[in-house]
Amino acid sequence: MPEATKANNRALALVYATIFLDVLGLGILIPVLPYFAQQYRTDALTVGLLSAAFSIAQFMASPFLGALSDRVGRRPVILFNILGSSLAYFLFGWASTLWLLMLARVLEGITGGSISTAQAYIADVTPPEDRMKRFGLIGAVFGLGFIIGPAFGGFLSTYGLSWPAYAAGTLCLIASIFGYFFLPESLTIEKRSRARLTLGDANPFKKIAEALARDSIRPILMAIFVVNVAFSALQSNFALFTLRRFQMGPQDNAWIFVYIGSLSILMQGVVVRRMPKTLNPVTTCVTGLAAMSLGFLGISFARVEWHLFPAIAILAFGNGIAAPMLTGLISRRVGEREQGTVLGSSQAILSSTRIVGPLFAGFVFDALGSGAPYWIGSILAIAGAAIVARTPVKA
Repeated sequence: MPEATKANNRALALVYATIFLDVLGLGILIPVLPYFAQQYRTDALTVGLLSAAFSIAQFMASPFLGALSDRVGRRPVILFNILGSSLAYFLFGWASTLWLLMLARVLEGITGGSISTAQAYIADVTPPEDRMKRFGLIGAVFGLGFIIGPAFGGFLSTYGLSWPAYAAGTLCLIASIFGYFFLPESLTIEKRSRARLTLGDANPFKKIAEALARDSIRPILMAIFVVNVAFSALQSNFALFTLRRFQMGPQDNAWIFVYIGSLSILMQGVVVRRMPKTLNPVTTCVTGLAAMSLGFLGISFARVEWHLFPAIAILAFGNGIAAPMLTGLISRRVGEREQGTVLGSSQAILSSTRIVGPLFAGFVFDALGSGAPYWIGSILAIAGAAIVARTPVKA
């Protein structure tokens, strides 16, 4: 194996390790977030606002961080984000007022935009034909983090509500130290963007509009939006759906989310990596989106609990294929000097779906019935497949 390839593989391993520790820190807080909020306000809206604050801040910050990484390099932005997440978690654990909790969530969202920079790092050191497989590994890392994180957080909460937050902060601090000493820069000086940063780079709406103005990636970004609105709706609404239809409790749902995470690891960590390079990425992505549509439909029409498991398996299969393919299609259609900018805009669009999706799910759930977020999600996934199907492999 050439020395350059070995160096790239070591760098990628470090990137995945830092992403995992970052995601693990985020997952640790999931079981305790509502209980933190209820120390100050008992209404569900407050819990919702604490969750939304993270997504809104991430939406605002992702394009700027991506553009910044195109100019100064990936390494300093990744390290800044992980260290910032550490400070946010420590603030969350220390907070004694509701406004400090909200501030911690906003800071966590701002520094949580590191995923787009990590994607750009991977694109820097990976040939275009291999990017989809390596983007798929990010999904596997997320799945693993969200399996281990909530379980670890639930265990630590028995010692006190602040313990999970301090543990998350410590993990991210370790990741930042680890990255400082061992993570090399992936974007050489000659490949960096020479354009000056402007106020427009801090405007997510402007950056998203610029990305959507590009004919080569507009359909892919539109597909990402509609599909992830449906997927975010599932993530936010599923526990309410299972409670209403099957009278399932938190522990039952916890096992289902472990099942989802395990399937995600299997799909994106094993299956996607072994897919032949010769596969048409557009056709493969359409196949994945069609499977997602079928999975959503299966959940919507489930009448007994066991019906959920094959439907979720089909959904996880589809998402495991489609998600890295969509990111890979974008990365292949933009130049080396703008990977961070464009992937940052894509991440902002993803963040917006985590704001729109829960609102959409709540509205149609109340208006049209418990299965509505899922049969409408099926329609959205088919719409995404139709959009992608009309795009050329290369643009």
